Amino acid sequence: MGAEAAVQLPAVVLVPFPAQGHVTPMLHLARALAAHGVAATVAVPDFIHRRIAGTKTDADVSDGVALASIPSCVTDVDGADPPGFADFGHAMEHHMPAHLERLLTRAHAATGCRVACVVVDVLASWAVPVAERCGVPAAGFWPAMLASYRVVAAIPELMEKGLISESGTPRSSPNQFDDDGFVQDQMIRALKILPEQVELKDEEVPWLVGDSATQKSRFAFWLRALQRARSFRSVLVNSFPGEAGAAAATDDDDDNDGHPVRQSLRVLPVGPLLAGGGVSTVIEIMKGDGAVAPCKPPSMWQADSTCVGWLDRQRAGSVVYVSFGSWVGPIGQDKIRDLALGLEATGRPFLWALKKDPSWRAGLPDGYAERVSAAGRGKVVDWAPQEDVLAHGSVGCYLTHCGWNSTVEAIRHGVRLVCCPVAGDQFINCAYITGLWEIGIKLGGVSKNQVKECIERIMDGKEGRHLQEKMNVLRKKVVTAEARSLAQRNVKSFVNEINKDYPLLTQMYSIL
Repeated sequence: MGAEAAVQLPAVVLVPFPAQGHVTPMLHLARALAAHGVAATVAVPDFIHRRIAGTKTDADVSDGVALASIPSCVTDVDGADPPGFADFGHAMEHHMPAHLERLLTRAHAATGCRVACVVVDVLASWAVPVAERCGVPAAGFWPAMLASYRVVAAIPELMEKGLISESGTPRSSPNQFDDDGFVQDQMIRALKILPEQVELKDEEVPWLVGDSATQKSRFAFWLRALQRARSFRSVLVNSFPGEAGAAAATDDDDDNDGHPVRQSLRVLPVGPLLAGGGVSTVIEIMKGDGAVAPCKPPSMWQADSTCVGWLDRQRAGSVVYVSFGSWVGPIGQDKIRDLALGLEATGRPFLWALKKDPSWRAGLPDGYAERVSAAGRGKVVDWAPQEDVLAHGSVGCYLTHCGWNSTVEAIRHGVRLVCCPVAGDQFINCAYITGLWEIGIKLGGVSKNQVKECIERIMDGKEGRHLQEKMNVLRKKVVTAEARSLAQRNVKSFVNEINKDYPLLTQMYSIL
């Protein structure tokens, strides 16, 4: 019995928010943890599980990482968009907790391992009370950049200082002007959370999305998540060292601007957690396995396999790639129409990943996809294999919503960005892309002429060359062994913390 206990691995259950951009980095984090000797299981709602693992109850993802399905009572239609926020938001709070609790209590019987920690996506905070009821420590995971985490984490201080109301809206204050005579936004600037080069308007913070009713519900969601996150001792962040222009905060250090994140909270950058890069790749190199085979996680979407062949027929650096990700809602029929006409007006080849959904494609001019395809100038697909596309030599720029995964994938492959943020943290990412890093430009509006002008600016001339030079410099910082080894050390530090507490937890389990 004693020998059996000695060889048991500490088990870690990881709970992502149910969206592709959250599930993907969580799977990579699980793989990194497993490489350090923990038994990692990623627990996802059943409607996510069906899309990425078929009909099995549990599936091995890679390198010993298991995928567990949690019943959600949410209806999901094959081939359609996943359920909306309201549907799975209700499921996370009212239906899934009991099933996760059973998973945690049965994990030892099923795997022979004690659950030593639950790693919870900050947006999936419903799992925190479950871990507490089961007596299992919980750690946080932030799948985006550290800067956006600091902005969200500042909500209590913003309320305390009277800079935002109890519903999250900015309170009116006397206007202050910058050197050029423009009104400065006061909410975030007052706390000095972001570097001076990062310009973020008050209405661009993550919780001010949609109409007033939507904003109110989203802000309540964030408040609840932050309250639950107070129990975290560590937060793992899917970001890279030097993201904000200085060393990222770790352990109990202050953040880049001298403001402590929170006493006793360890903030550990462990990214970028991407296919073929980041911690996963570093671990394979350090294990001495020779050539690294990128580990592509299961996807909720079926990519069009003809994209790469089409790219092969284009000139080097000539293609404009366009995608607004899998989570962003429709930008509107008029904007889709103008974007389509603007892409066509550039006279350049383009690959556009555009959902086959009436709310998206209804804005396309009649016969548009067929016309640009027949002319050999454009290709419109439902979903593209983005990693393969961005790695392709024919791609010259990426018109993006500035989702964090898409942003880091573009950086890793050295592709300049045309930014069109829509919601959430995308405005913060855009501000870094265009202000601090200077690796892209912001689309001032989605009109035919504005689209054409921005693409010409980034693809040709002095400005485009400057952006590419800046991109090349940043790319080296992200993909170097030194940068990735820091992420590796942070993962190891986190696992060491789990291992330190594991014997005590095991003893407690045996007593209970």
